[in-house]
Amino acid sequence: LVKNLALMAVISVGSVSGPVIDFLEEWGLEPLEENAQSTNLTKVFVNGVWLGVCRDPLNMVNTLRTLRRMQDFDSEVSIVRDIREREIRIYSDAGRVLRPLFIVEDHKLKLKRQHLRWLQEKWRIEERPYVPREERNKEEVSEGETVADEEDGRPIMRDERRVKRKKKPFTWSSLIRDGVIELLDAEEEETVMICMTPDDLLESRLLRRGLDPRAEADFNPAARLKPLPIAHTWTHCEIHPSMILGICASIIPFPDHNQ
Repeated sequence: LVKNLALMAVISVGSVSGPVIDFLEEWGLEPLEENAQSTNLTKVFVNGVWLGVCRDPLNMVNTLRTLRRMQDFDSEVSIVRDIREREIRIYSDAGRVLRPLFIVEDHKLKLKRQHLRWLQEKWRIEERPYVPREERNKEEVSEGETVADEEDGRPIMRDERRVKRKKKPFTWSSLIRDGVIELLDAEEEETVMICMTPDDLLESRLLRRGLDPRAEADFNPAARLKPLPIAHTWTHCEIHPSMILGICASIIPFPDHNQ
């Protein structure tokens, strides 16, 4: 049996677990010594080490993932909630295989047209509150910043505050920092719902409104038959269906047909 690395997959290089442990302690992780015999609490593991237990696992996992998308944690950190075993397993070690996926919220991709435009232009302009140079700290002074002014010379105001603009490069890593794309390992993939194409999101939105996504579609005898549409709560979307394949499998002609 030969296994090939999936397209766009990467190997984690590892990161420190200190920020995650500090957050867990501040969040209210209860010591292991006081609750070792309790069967109703959820056990929390970090890189295989049992650190303690928590009483609200759903809120903790959602908060951890939000912080990861905000880059408070390293993007390679894996957060797994095993409901059956009552465990939360967090990994930040090296050697795990990670795949990039689009993040889905409210049955819509977080990827917008502006992200595609920024990728094509390879830069974007960020706006921040304007601070006079004499009032800035040394770490606040950076190159490339320009005060945002209108064409007539008047300053641009946002919420009654003057803003400044900075031209910054926009790359693939910027999509991860903006919380548009997320890196998931094999174990965390088992706890999320991944759709193949954005069309699945559209069908799910229509079904939740009580509409049949196939009602107004014209009959095409040559079209591929699809299973009956079912409303799912998707959490992620594939960048492209072929990304689940390796290099060798991806070059097979018509891999989704009988041969």
